[in-house]
Amino acid sequence: MKPSLSLSLQFADKRHRDLLPRHKVARWLKAALEGDAELAVRIVDADEGQALNRDYRQKDYATNVLTFDYAVEPVVMADLILCAPVIEREAEEQGKTLEAHYAHMLVHGALHAQGWDHIEEDEAQAMEAREREVMAALGFADPYGAEA
Repeated sequence: MKPSLSLSLQFADKRHRDLLPRHKVARWLKAALEGDAELAVRIVDADEGQALNRDYRQKDYATNVLTFDYAVEPVVMADLILCAPVIEREAEEQGKTLEAHYAHMLVHGALHAQGWDHIEEDEAQAMEAREREVMAALGFADPYGAEA
């Protein structure tokens, strides 16, 4: 049985709204979910991304995705914050389509929401392998291929 997803999709930065219709975002997230989830996805500009990263992670710069996870069981509950200008810049630098990079960052964030991490080398390898698997199932190329 496929996981159920309650999704709130918010665009504080509207530049990529047409690229991220609700049905696509939901499909990408569901592919990464192992159980039911209630997720809020917020697309932000650099100022909001930097403020959130600074205030909650003590890192004074905008980053691609922040995951604020609140519960894993019985339902995954989390906020995923994606910074549009950072994702756009990274996609260009990595030679990826913007759509592919958004899909990857949503998958990455959804895995974090379920307890996956990449602090230790073995954790990073396991998480990257899962990301590759999910992205391939969605029809995208290896998200780490350009960096390897």
